[in-house]
Amino acid sequence: MKTLTTFAERSTTPDIDYPRPDRLVSGNPTRTTWNHYESDGVSSGLWDCEPGAWRIAFAEGKDEFFHVLSGCIRITDAGGTAREFGPGDACVIPAGFTGLFEVLSHVRKHYVIIDRAAMHT
Repeated sequence: MKTLTTFAERSTTPDIDYPRPDRLVSGNPTRTTWNHYESDGVSSGLWDCEPGAWRIAFAEGKDEFFHVLSGCIRITDAGGTAREFGPGDACVIPAGFTGLFEVLSHVRKHYVIIDRAAMHT
């Protein structure tokens, strides 16, 4: 029987990481991820991060939807267009996207990642 995955009821152990040194632009922010769901190339959960900035490069076939719960981020694309996201804002980072990811104030967001390569393995 299939059951719902309710984030508030999960006791997921968080993963803690930091931006790769070769992509780091400022700070060295602690990034904490509670991956509450993973199945057939789809993962979702809660992500929390301290202020800092790093370059991002999304793989082909890997998209991310996010919804900011608290804090503020700025994402700048390779062409220099910057967008800021705060509480209540949502966005999709498309496969193949490159740019700069900046956490302006401690941020917490829900995310859903679709990894098409993992769907076919």
